[in-house]
Amino acid sequence: MTLVQSIETLIDEMSLEEKAGQLTCLPAARSRATAAAANPDQVELNETEQADAVRKGLVGSLFNGSNAGWHRRMQQIAVGESRLGIPLLFGADVIHGFETIFPVPLGEAASFDPALAERTARAAAIEASAAGLAWNFAPMVDVARDARWGRGVEGAGEDVLVGERFAAARVRGFQGRGDLSEATAMAATPKHFVGYGACIAGLDYNSVDLSERTLRETYFPPFEAGFAAGAAATMAAFNDVAGVPAHANPWLLRTVLRDEMGFDGLVVSDFTGDLELIFHGVAVDGADAARVALLGGVDMSMASGLYMAHLPALVRSGAVPESVVDAAVSRVLQLKHKLGLFDDPHRRTDKPATVDHTAHRALAREAARKSVVMLHNDGILPLAGGQRIALIGPFGEGPGNLHGPWVLFADAAKAIDLASGLRAALGNASLDVVRGCDPEGPIEGGIAAAVAAANDADVIILAVGESEAMSGEAQSRVDIGLPAAQQALADAIAATSKPIVTLLTTGRALVLGEAVARSNAILVNWFLGSEAGHALADILTGAHGPSGRLPISFPVATGQSPFYYDRKRSGRPPETLIDGEQFKTRYREMLNRAAYPFGHGLTYGEIIYLTLDLSHDELASGGTLEICATLENRGTREASELVQLYIHDRVASITPPLCQLKDWRHVTLAPGASCQVSFTLSPDQLCFVGRDCRWTTEPGLFDLWVGPSSEAGLTTSFTLLPG
Repeated sequence: MTLVQSIETLIDEMSLEEKAGQLTCLPAARSRATAAAANPDQVELNETEQADAVRKGLVGSLFNGSNAGWHRRMQQIAVGESRLGIPLLFGADVIHGFETIFPVPLGEAASFDPALAERTARAAAIEASAAGLAWNFAPMVDVARDARWGRGVEGAGEDVLVGERFAAARVRGFQGRGDLSEATAMAATPKHFVGYGACIAGLDYNSVDLSERTLRETYFPPFEAGFAAGAAATMAAFNDVAGVPAHANPWLLRTVLRDEMGFDGLVVSDFTGDLELIFHGVAVDGADAARVALLGGVDMSMASGLYMAHLPALVRSGAVPESVVDAAVSRVLQLKHKLGLFDDPHRRTDKPATVDHTAHRALAREAARKSVVMLHNDGILPLAGGQRIALIGPFGEGPGNLHGPWVLFADAAKAIDLASGLRAALGNASLDVVRGCDPEGPIEGGIAAAVAAANDADVIILAVGESEAMSGEAQSRVDIGLPAAQQALADAIAATSKPIVTLLTTGRALVLGEAVARSNAILVNWFLGSEAGHALADILTGAHGPSGRLPISFPVATGQSPFYYDRKRSGRPPETLIDGEQFKTRYREMLNRAAYPFGHGLTYGEIIYLTLDLSHDELASGGTLEICATLENRGTREASELVQLYIHDRVASITPPLCQLKDWRHVTLAPGASCQVSFTLSPDQLCFVGRDCRWTTEPGLFDLWVGPSSEAGLTTSFTLLPG
């Protein structure tokens, strides 16, 4: 009997209640407080009630359970005491680590190293699967272009190509390169389908109003990359898209996802996303919400219990065809088969994989180092030996605000803070640690103590930014500058006129006030995870050079949001501005430019771009263009450079963006060394979504440049010939 036949036979044996149970995913009755706090309040079953529901076949999946013992107990009930013995599927939010915490995904994207992301995702899956988990509600692949939106911290930033490559890498890491039935494999769930990152005004859960062209060109591709990498599931988005909620959108979840993209995996609701159709105003009550969601293409209901409560009656009344229910159940059972749960329901709990936490901590330190972005340095870094250092700010010492948001299972006390990392690296050097203020409020006498410490120091490390609570889900901000208490601290420290190195803890782009902007050096350290302190000390002391680059643009002012590098040029571009002229695409106070552009980041070397050569000045259809840039390190230290390739279409039938990233290369150069960096460009890389909402290329003149960011480098041009 084939797998399809065996699943069909099993479905034929199931009651409507058991079918609805397979389409129901509930919060585990036993979970850590951090997991419960990460989601809104909901009606929960206690342990006895949940065990009874599993025994009756009314629940098919549980999520955010706390440990292997609990999972083993519930699985024994499912396979040993339920009528049909169908195993449970255990899922969780393992966004950037399980016990070992890696940099938040946005920070890790600053490495521009998808292979690194695959390695950290693999480590996270090994740790999580050892606790019995087989399904991960990650990666988040939403393109995020408005820094006010807090959930940008979970993704790869504002660029489509970066989003595609990191989506695929993280899917491969979570699922493994082998079979999903392997004990360390976790089914990956690219989310949130689709457009969540484009919520109006950066307000979480808000409406999304995008053209179909923008959906296809910007927001679909990272999902398609994740699906091409083998992702077994996807999650619907909370938001509506042009007035139709994603949880009730058959065009998105059936026409596009199933028919066009060919995705045959499981679609799960977001947390109570089906219930929220009532509040969207497209469903009358819970039963109607269940009907609309299932018909819209949501296979499994998470947390609300609506499918369990209403699907049997909906089928009996004829409101929902049983064939639609059966198709959804089939996808659930197929996933359980792929994960090996029918063959061995206890494979992730009875004989968990050996976890090499030492190796994972080393990987966390490496990933954290590669995530740090140096925005500015006047030569103060790396730190000189023997200096008296004042570490000032709310993020210098203590176990909090190192992991970042969406960490449900790790022990914060095991993370290394900056003070500990510096002490380990500097030995007996003088280090005075003063908090100065809390992340969002003053401390009595805090600024006075900080100023006193600053005056006694040779150099100040100012650790400011966002707390974990200020970043992530439901943490939209109207002002992406420093909170008032931290700004007051920064102003007071700047007034000492002592050398300042500012470290920015953040999950988004920040607007830098004058005090921070005038620092002698500025580093973006995001939330770096378990090895944050050691990794930052590695960079500050010069044991390793900074190599990260911005995966998001840092605007000058909050009012520029949403701001992204590949925006469209208007008919009145500021590039043609004449002194005193008003009628251009600009703000009254400033031009619409970045404070620090996408792709920007400095090294401890001095990288010079010398020459840029093309193999031809014309690119034929079916041909390729070879691009070669020559670089030299004129600095006195080894440097790791991210060489970036951008193009701009001069004239097209659709307004072209200012520029688009098409590829990148990492190179490391010793002092005085030079190298050649090569790229190959094909016509396929020049595609865009045309007026008919189909991908196309058009012949014409293209600008091309290779450089260190989206606003710098060597420039030339070529012509794409007609096909």
